[in-house]
Amino acid sequence: MENEELKNKNSPEYVKTSLAGSISLGMEQGRFTRGVGSTCLNILLKYEEVCFAKCMYCGLAANREPAGRGSSFIRVKWPVYSLESMLEKLEEGRHPFKRVCVSMVTHPRAVDDACTVISAFTARTELPVSALLTPTILKGEADMRRIRDAGADRVGIAVDTATEPLFDSMRGKGAGGPHKWERYFLAVGEAVAVFGKYNVGTHLIVGLGETEQEMARIIDDCFRMGALTHLFSFYPESGSALENRPQPALDSYRRIQLARYLINEEGRGYSDFTFSEDGKLIDFGVDIAPFIEKGIPFMTSGCPGRDGVMACNRPFSNERPSEPMRNYHFMPNADDKKLIASQIWGCP
Repeated sequence: MENEELKNKNSPEYVKTSLAGSISLGMEQGRFTRGVGSTCLNILLKYEEVCFAKCMYCGLAANREPAGRGSSFIRVKWPVYSLESMLEKLEEGRHPFKRVCVSMVTHPRAVDDACTVISAFTARTELPVSALLTPTILKGEADMRRIRDAGADRVGIAVDTATEPLFDSMRGKGAGGPHKWERYFLAVGEAVAVFGKYNVGTHLIVGLGETEQEMARIIDDCFRMGALTHLFSFYPESGSALENRPQPALDSYRRIQLARYLINEEGRGYSDFTFSEDGKLIDFGVDIAPFIEKGIPFMTSGCPGRDGVMACNRPFSNERPSEPMRNYHFMPNADDKKLIASQIWGCP
């Protein structure tokens, strides 16, 4: 729970950033594995009400156990700071960031406030800015253009689930929430129209009940629409409706990571893959050894910096430091690649 002093401090004057972001900015103390910190400053809009949605796996959900509501999101803590203090820190120039990402929540003020925050980062820093959108509160392409005109060069849309039934049961009517599958995919098309092909990313979470076949299919579908995939591995948030759900098997996640890379980066497609009767990916239709040796398929997938290299590395948003690495936030070394190779078809 955030302290009482900050409870009524809301966006756009106040925002949250991930613990990794605040450490990299020098506003919190901490150390990173292999010395690699956060290279994207992730900003989350902040409201006393937190969020009006009820996504079953989310730390911001309106129906999360009250004592923990808003205290963590995608596993990590998000401290609150004034927007001005963060801008001043960035203006000092001593930071590792290659991009800023401003994330909405489901709140009636979120579009206006996101535009204000995006404009502030655009005006006072040299960093490119992305926006993570909430389609439910957007007014079509008009709001997409507002976000673009505020300074965002790329956007993300957190579809999260691989199928419409899962979306409805975990985010929509079945969960008592406001989101609709059709609106989210309409927004993907609107975003591509405004920002251009492959300047749009869809967030997908592995481990919410889908098969590997269903996940590979939606990654392929999104790519054909002009959207890349930013992949997460499910992690149970305490106090959420799915707090007791296990993480997906690591070998399954590794196969989906590789499938995403082949579709998004190597011109392969869903039709190249072979699946078992129960939807397990059993053949990629290509020798996978060279792609394991690259290491890149198993790194965090996200928006790039101006240099074209992935900037949104989200350290430890999928696992604790004591657990097996799922999204490498740094380039895997030789030992890491050897471990990954052993995990593709079954964990050691």
